[in-house]
Formats: sequence, structure tokens, C-alpha cells
Amino acid sequence: MNSQRDEVQAVIRDVTFGHRVAEDESDALVDYFVETDQWRRVWAGDVDVVLGPKGSGKSAMYATLVSRQDALFDRNILIGIAENPKGQPAFRTLKDDPPAGEDEFANLWKLYFLALIGDAIDSYDIQNDAAKKLTRTLSDARLRGGPKSLRQHLRDALDYVRRLAHLEEVEPNMAIDPTTGMPSGFSTRIKFAEPSSTERAVGALSVDDLFALADEAFAEADVSLWILLDRLDVAFAGTPQFETLALRALFRVYLDLNPYETFRLKIFLRSDIWNSLSRSGFREASHVTRELKIRWDRSTLLQLITSRITKSDKVTQRYDIDRTLVLTNSSAQENLLTRLYPTQVDSGPNKPATFDWCLSRTQDGTQQTAPRELIHLFSTIREMQLKRLEAGDPLPGEETLFDRTAIKAALPEVSQVRLEKTLYAEYPEERGFIEAMEGAKTNHSISSLSSLWAVPQDEALGSASRLVEIGFFEKRGTYPGPVSYWVPFLYRPALKMVQGSAEGVLTDAGNDESQDIP
Repeated sequence: MNSQRDEVQAVIRDVTFGHRVAEDESDALVDYFVETDQWRRVWAGDVDVVLGPKGSGKSAMYATLVSRQDALFDRNILIGIAENPKGQPAFRTLKDDPPAGEDEFANLWKLYFLALIGDAIDSYDIQNDAAKKLTRTLSDARLRGGPKSLRQHLRDALDYVRRLAHLEEVEPNMAIDPTTGMPSGFSTRIKFAEPSSTERAVGALSVDDLFALADEAFAEADVSLWILLDRLDVAFAGTPQFETLALRALFRVYLDLNPYETFRLKIFLRSDIWNSLSRSGFREASHVTRELKIRWDRSTLLQLITSRITKSDKVTQRYDIDRTLVLTNSSAQENLLTRLYPTQVDSGPNKPATFDWCLSRTQDGTQQTAPRELIHLFSTIREMQLKRLEAGDPLPGEETLFDRTAIKAALPEVSQVRLEKTLYAEYPEERGFIEAMEGAKTNHSISSLSSLWAVPQDEALGSASRLVEIGFFEKRGTYPGPVSYWVPFLYRPALKMVQGSAEGVLTDAGNDESQDIP
């Protein structure tokens, strides 16, 4: 009996679901990254803007692109990293001394991207005339020269923008010989407006001229450059006005650069930030057409989980399975889960299968399950099962590795982490309204929320709408009919909520607890 217990524990220990956060497992992603159709569109270069909620896999896509630079190089595609993938974001350094306005930030973005283009030209030793002219101009303006960090590039670009803004007379400055009254020299100056003929005669170039040189240089070298931007939510965290300023300027620059064929910005951004930016009156948003909104369905999430389970050699040996077959066959994936996990978490003819139970418990109010929460749930189930076995609890039945008790015990931790590290961390202004839901019923009307929050109904409606937007509430029903606000299972354990409808919801909104997912 002990040998069987030891064997089961050894197999469970060998199973790993990886880290919740893609940045923490970039080296391992290459082994079990799920190549969805959405990923294939990104890989083909058809997508420039990747949008998705936190934990949806944006950073996994980003990290996978970075890890496959050699494969991209074989397609003549170079990669430029525009934000630190780990640690302190480069753009965080601007929070205490930000650009003065949207135009200044747009100019900063442009010079920063030119500096990264210069780095790519150096790294890949592109030596044609257009490349030389571009890098010489950037060097003259002190925007490149020797290895520089992203923070240094940012600082140099911002210093240049500010120097130019405060000049009484825009360069090229001509030093005048006091004897002859003729120009004795000049220094090249990059302009953001179109230079005059006189300025061009002494070497002035516009920023657009420099991007055109970059386009020519890459085209002649038969390569293209993808400049990758991720972690913008971290870079501008806690400063919504700064974030809006920076992103409005970024997307203006993105549209300005669209006509160039050999370099593209690849922007990975949280969808709620994009929605907020669009609502702020950003007219250019409608012109961003090469975007993709990440969505996961049951089949891709099933493949995600089984791809990680089959990383274990002990699992493949114990259950005599072909990893390649499992990764390419949905029936094999279903079969694997039914062998490792109980058929149901809650027994009954109308109760869901275990995997569907896991999906329903990790959905937020948008009815979407983020890979991050699903991975966290399965990782915690593993930990809970090991603790039970180490404490001497009975082995799971038959050939299964995990039992119902471990699955149910895992949900509270996932709920708490999601609440604290996503909702409270990303939306601190809504924390008070969410905390007020602790111990409350799970289904509410505006009138019950007004009472719970002690605010007028119009204020309650505004707050409830914001909580719908961030996925804390699922809005059920539509005006002018009855409407209620339902808290998903994902948040209930952390808030110790009671399943059911608040008083008056049945008459106000026509909904009650019978609408809960089994």
C-alpha cells in the first residue's frame, strides 16, 4: 500500500502547470505554448495590436515571439524590444518627469523608436547608404552611440524634445563668422515639422525623413523590423492621466508609421485600457484595424491544460499515452482528464463534468476564463492533493490522481489571488464597493446595491456599470426589462458570499439564485 502511495505522490509531484504569469516562465513556454489560430495570425505578421484582459495570454504571445527570434530571422524579420520584459519598466522612469503634453509625448515616442531602429541597424550590421545616413544623423543629435539601455534611450529622446521646444530659433543653427558675416558651420538638427528649404540646405531632416531612411535601409537589406511593446499597464500603473497621455500619443505614432512597409509596431495591451482610451474621445481608435482581441474557448483551454500535464514523463508512462496524439486530438485530451480527475466535482445528473466545473469557477463577469486563473486552479489542486496524501488521507479512487476534496479546496486561494492581485491592484478606486459585498448575497438589483452601498440609485447604477466592465459583476437582463447584477463563482469564496438573491431582487429584476450555474 505504501509503495502505491509513494508512486501516486511521485507522479503528482512530477506534474507541473507552470507559473501563473508568463514573464516568469518564458524559458518553458517554448515547450507547451498553445498555438491557437490567433497566435498564427500574430506569427504571420497580420496583427499589430493584441488586446486581452489580464491573464489572457498577451505576455505569453510576446514572450514566445522573443524566444523565437532565430525563426523570425530566418524569415528576414528582426526584433526590437521596446520595454523591459522583466523588472522595472523603462517608461516608469518618466512618471516623475513626464512629457508636457500629447504632442511632446508623440515626439518622444518617435525619437525613441528611431533610436531602437538605429540599434537594430547596428546589431545586424546593415551598411547601405540610407542606414549610414540615418545612424549618423542620430549620432549627431546624441540619440545613439555605444550600447545604451532602454532608459537611456528614453532619457536622451526626452532631453532632445525639450531642448528643441525651448530653442528660440530652431536649428540647424549657423555659427556666423563675425568678420565675413557668413556661416562658418552648422550642426544637424532633427525637426518634427517640415524643414524649410534653407534649413534643408544646411542638413536639417524631419523625423519623417528619418523614418523614410529606415524604410529604405531595411528594404535594401531585404529585412523588416518588428518593435515589440508589452507591459504598458505596468509602466503607467497608478497614473491614469499619464497612461492616457502616453497611449493616445503612442497610437497616433502607430498610425503615422503605418505607411512604412519594413517596420511595424507590435503592441500588447490590456483590453480594458484600450476600451477606456476609446471612450475618452480618441477618434483615431477607429483607424486601428490590424488588432486582435484574445478569446479562449473550451477546446483551446483544454489543450492548454493537457499540454502541461503531458510534460510529465511519469504521467505519460503511468497512463501509457502518446503526448503528440494528446496535443492534437481533443478526444484524447478529454480521456486523459477523465483518467486523472474525478468525473464530476459535484455528483448529480445535472452537474457539470470536472473540467467544465473548473471553467465555470474561473470565469469572470464577462463569461471568459483567463488562462492565468485556470492554470492557477490546476496548480493549486495539485498542491492540495499532495498535502492530503502527505497527511495520510486516502488515495484517490481507481487510477485517478486527484479527488473532489482537493479540487474544491483549491478554489478559495484562486479566488483570493484574483481579487487582490487583479481587481484590487488594477482598480483600487472600486475596492470599497467590492469590499462592501463581503458576506452579501450573490445576486442584486440596483435598489439592493443602493441600500448595500448606502448611495443613491443613480450612483449605484454608475458603480455597478463599472464593476460589470471590469468583470466583477455579470449583468443579466436588459432595459426596459428587469436587470440584475450577479457575482461569478470566481469571487465568491474570497468575499465569503452567500448564494442567492438579495431581498427584492425577484420582484425588481425577475432573477433569483436558481439562475446560478450548477
